[in-house]
Order: sequence, then structure tokens, then C-alpha cells
Amino acid sequence: MVQKYQSPVRVYKYSFEMVMAAYEKRFPTCPQIPVFLGSEVLSDVTSEDGSLHVIERSCKLNVDAPRLLKKIAGVEYVYFIQKNTLNWKDRTLLIEAHNETFASRVTVIETCSYSVHPENEDWTCFEQSASLDIKSFFGFENTVEKIAMKQYTANIKRGKEVIEYYLNELIAEGITEIPRWVPPEKRALIKPVTLPCTPRLDLDSLTQSSTKDATSSLSGAAGPTTPDDKLDADYIERYLGQLTPMQESCLIQLRQWLQETHKGKSEAGEWKAEKIPKDEHILRFLRARDFNMDKAREMLCQSLTWRKQYQVDYILETWRPPAFLEEYYAGGWHFHDRNGRPLYILRLGQMDTKGLVKALGEEALLRHVLSINEEGQKRCEENTKIFGRPITSWTCLVDLEGLNMRHLWRPGVKALLRIIEVVEANYPETLGRLLIVRAPRVFPVLWTLVSPFINDNTRQKFLVYSGNNYQGVGGLVDYIDKEIIPDFLGGDCLCNVPEGGLVPKSLYQTEEDLENSDHIKLWTETIYQSAHVFKGAPHEIVIEILEGSSVITWDFDILKGDLVFNIFHSKRSPQTAKKDPATSAPGVNNVQLIERSWVLGVDYSMVESPLMCREGESIQGSHITRWPGLYILQWKVTGHVSNTGTALPRVDDVLASLQVSSHKCKVMYYTEVLASEDFRGSMTSLESCHSGFSQLSAGTTSSSQSQSSSLISR
Repeated sequence: MVQKYQSPVRVYKYSFEMVMAAYEKRFPTCPQIPVFLGSEVLSDVTSEDGSLHVIERSCKLNVDAPRLLKKIAGVEYVYFIQKNTLNWKDRTLLIEAHNETFASRVTVIETCSYSVHPENEDWTCFEQSASLDIKSFFGFENTVEKIAMKQYTANIKRGKEVIEYYLNELIAEGITEIPRWVPPEKRALIKPVTLPCTPRLDLDSLTQSSTKDATSSLSGAAGPTTPDDKLDADYIERYLGQLTPMQESCLIQLRQWLQETHKGKSEAGEWKAEKIPKDEHILRFLRARDFNMDKAREMLCQSLTWRKQYQVDYILETWRPPAFLEEYYAGGWHFHDRNGRPLYILRLGQMDTKGLVKALGEEALLRHVLSINEEGQKRCEENTKIFGRPITSWTCLVDLEGLNMRHLWRPGVKALLRIIEVVEANYPETLGRLLIVRAPRVFPVLWTLVSPFINDNTRQKFLVYSGNNYQGVGGLVDYIDKEIIPDFLGGDCLCNVPEGGLVPKSLYQTEEDLENSDHIKLWTETIYQSAHVFKGAPHEIVIEILEGSSVITWDFDILKGDLVFNIFHSKRSPQTAKKDPATSAPGVNNVQLIERSWVLGVDYSMVESPLMCREGESIQGSHITRWPGLYILQWKVTGHVSNTGTALPRVDDVLASLQVSSHKCKVMYYTEVLASEDFRGSMTSLESCHSGFSQLSAGTTSSSQSQSSSLISR
């Protein structure tokens, strides 16, 4: 397996020329990096005007490996070839390195670059990427991989310190500014810069330069300020916390993957990345899967699909709890704990769980819990800014006084388990600590029912106090400041959390009322549709356009396999939607509209270039029509179909897989037709049309202008 590393952008608040001078000081040896024993110049070429300098070195490293392994391998040292391409004119340095020793057994490739900061030409950016591929190594492949990754990540930190060391050395010598490169014909016109009490350092002595690492950026930055919205190192430390180099790499790689796979269509008709989750949200999924990239990506993709299906991103704007819920739901936010985490108090023992389920229904209760989780994430972001340190989780204080057997009502427990399952899958690592106080004798029974549904990492954050053990040293005061401990727990702080109580039976709804409630149900209904696509059996939908210059919009996710997306204009009316007999398994949605006898270019025509869609991608786009008529949207299998989907297996998938071809893909889609005068290609316009799109890329303001973003229908 190939191991990859990608660094965040590290920013030096020094000029490119200063950083180059500091880097050059580390050669031919570097005492600050003990494993770097020395280097030998193999070639050294400078362009005629001095603007380009290419130097190649052989670098000798002493690998910190067991003596036995070195003896088996038959080597004492490892050699790398490093090529540095320095462009003084563009102010860039590219470093390319690969291993010379054991090149047939192990492939190590490293690429580093220095460039000028895009927003401040007096600062320098540094990026680094590397890959390790061990094909064979005398049966010690796993050992070698661990040694290599451990030593590499250690040297990443040392590299940063080395540049800082030599920069400070330059400054101690009085060198704080170095002139930039200028063409030879202009150099004679520039007077030499001589700094007080220091020898002059001219450009001729700097044309043999290279790089290795750099430092941080603005400590008060509100977010990434680096090219292409990349993450910089100081932003990570300030807003996300201390991460190891490999953890940083996982975050950056997963973030890049999301940017590449979640696409929308730009005004010029090009496909671009849509808005992706916040960095702290991505990081939670990585932590939940111990930074295993594949597992975290699968979990995150499932959650993003779920959020889109049920419009969870807008729940704080759309969910308005009934008045009685605010009275009888005994939970609410209450200041923060000693670590600055938002504190949520739940008086579960005082809640009438049966009454709430009877009056609200499971769906509304789930929606309310999700709104609490969304609010919690929002409060974490606010507290991060207030306290000046990363706060990514909250604390929950659960008071169980009053808990008894009536809380073990079976439908209520079932609803609780379903809620826990949804929260665990979509809000991992958001609970920093759970403090359970006044646990009665019945608590072990409830815990036995609930604990199997709780992640092991989450379970370790539970602290349970029975009786009055929560009072005094070792109790709540260890986690919550004394002055904000609620009054009902013996503190002095007046807590506004509702006291709960029995829900009046007059508020109970009948089963029929609950079934006919008008809100979208998170477990049953969605504005999106799902369809299966098989080899030789595409899925097609028809859209009738009654007026010219309408806008067909689409939003779909590839849940499994690779597909080609096409849009056709039909001159013939398709027959009644038909299903392929081979795909008529229960729960399988697959429809073909284009008859086998139809001829492309005669009976129907292609109005957009085919779009290749890979598994896991999220696509948004639009097509501006010129003439009325019938338009067919088609998803068709192409290439290799992956055996591992991003969505959890469902009953209908399992049943279908037993009865149809294994060459099956799955797509979740939503389409909408807008009048061109209402279309702006923005979130605002789509919301005004009740669109379910999470985002549609920038479009145009009129049908005549927007024709440039799409081929004209014929």
C-alpha cells in the first residue's frame, strides 16, 4: 500500500530571498538534522542571465533502524538524489527528491516548493508532499514502513526548526533584507544595499539556493489565507488544534478529495467544486475513524448524502418546535464548562418520554434533537473565537433524578435508540464529556439497552455519579465552575432549563395524525429520488418544457459505481415508462424511455456533452433550453463498477443484488425546472423556488446571457 503525505501551507513572514539564504546555510551538512550526514553536488547549472539555477545533490542519510535490519539489507547508509530548481525571476523553488538506495524495492518520492505568498509579496509559502511505496524488503515490509514514516514525520518538524535557526542567524548578523533578482542590463543602475555594521550580501552569492520548510502565518487569521483556499499550518493550530504531521496530511487529502468530487457548473460551463463541509466537521470524522482515510471518507460520504436528502443544513432556519415542547422537553444550553465547551443540561429523569413521543411523534423528536446538535456545533465555533483556542465538542450534563420504569416504555426506548444511531453516524466526536448525576437503581437496566449503540470512543467520555457523589471534590466542580452549577444540583446559578413534567393527554396525537403531519420525515420521505443503473439498462427521466428559455436544473450524487450523465432533446414522445425485466426486483427503480429503435440525431439529439461521474461525486448543474419539447436525462453505466459503495447496504440493495446483474450502480437525484427570469444560479434564487439544492454554481441573470454556459437545445 502506498503511504502519502501532504503538508499544510506553512508561511514565513520573511521575503523569498531571505528564506533562500537561510536554506542554503544548511548545506553541505546540517547538524540540526542528525540523520543528514552530508551532501555532494552532482551538477550545477545556471542560466546565462542568472535567473535560473538548477543544482543536483546526492544526500547521505543514516537511517535509525535496528542493527539486524541493516545487516540483512547489507547497507549502513541510504542515499537520496535531490534536484533543486530555483527561479529567481518568478521567485519559486522546486525541490524533487527520490531514493537511490533500494530503488527497485522501495520508491520514495518527495516534492517541496517555495513560492511568494499571494497576498503579501514579502512573505514566503512552503508546501511539501511525499509518497512511500514498499514493493518488497526481505520480508520486513511492515517494519520498514513504520520506521520510514516515523523518521520522516520527525524530520518534517526538524525542517521547520532548521529554517528558523538559520533565519535567526542571518538576523543576528544584521541581514534583514536581501535585494531581489534583476536582469543584468538593469543591475548596473541599482546601487548596492549595504546594511549598518554588516557585510553586504549581494545576489551573486545567492544564486546557489534551495529549500526545505517554513513557518506559520498570522495567528489571528479567521481562516485559510493561502492560494486556492488551502489550509495553512497556523490556521490548523489556531482553529482545529494540535495535529501530528500525518493527521494534518489526512485532513488535507480528504478535504482535497471533497473539493474534487463535489462539483457544480460555472458560468463558463466548466465544472467546479461546490461548498464542502467545514474543516472541523471533516476532522471529526477522521478522529472517529482514528485517521483511517478510507473509513473516514466512507462515513463522511454517507453523512453528507443523509444531510442533503433531508436538508439538515437548514434545520436551524426551518425547525420551529411546538410551544408545548419548549415547556416539557427538559433540556437547554447553560454557559460552558471549565474547558470552554458549551454546556447542555438534560433533566432526563423529569421528562415524560412516553408523553413526548405520543404528542410529537418520533420524527419531530428526532428533528428537535438534530437541531440541538446543529446548535452545539455553532456554539463551538463561537467559543473558539471567544476563548482563542480550538473548541470542537460540548459537554452534556444529564440529571437522572426521577428516572423509573416508566422511562423504559418500549416504543420510547426504540425511538431513543434510533435517535442515538442517527446522531452517532452523523455527529461523531462532538461530545467532549457526558456527566451523569443522581443515577438511580434502574439506570443499569437503561444502560444495558443503550450502550451497544454507543461508539467505544464516546462511551469512554461518560462519567456516572450516583447519589450525592457529584458534590464536592472529584464531582462536578472538577469540570464545571462552581458559580454556574445549577441550583437544582445544589449550586447558586439559576438555571432556565424547563423542569419537564407529565405531558397532558389532551396533547396526544392519534397514529393517523402523526402519519399525516406535513413536515418532511427524516426516516421516510425526501425530495430526492434514488435509482439503480445497470449495465445495458440506463435510468432515464423525461422533463416536458412548455415554454422556451426555461432552465432545467439538476443535483445528483453517485452513491455507487461510475456513470455517464447525458441530456437529450427528443423529437418523439417516449412510450409509457418501461422497466427492463432483468431489473424488476422489488425496490429497484430503473426506467428506460429511449426506444432501441430510435436513432441518435434523427429521433433525438444530444444537447450537452456527456459528463463522466465517478463514485462519491456530487454534481450540480443546469441547462438553458431554447425550444419547448421533451428532454431526457440519462444516467448510464460506464467502465469499471466498484464493488464497494459509499452508502451503507440497505434491504432493497441486498434483495436486488440477489436477483439482478452485479454490474449495478446507484444514483440519488433531484431535478427542477425554473423560468429563466427567476434563475440566478445562486442559493438565494434556488431557495425562493423551494429548491433542494445545497448549492448551484454561479450562473447568469438572463436566458440570453446564460446560453454561454450551456449548449443550445435544438
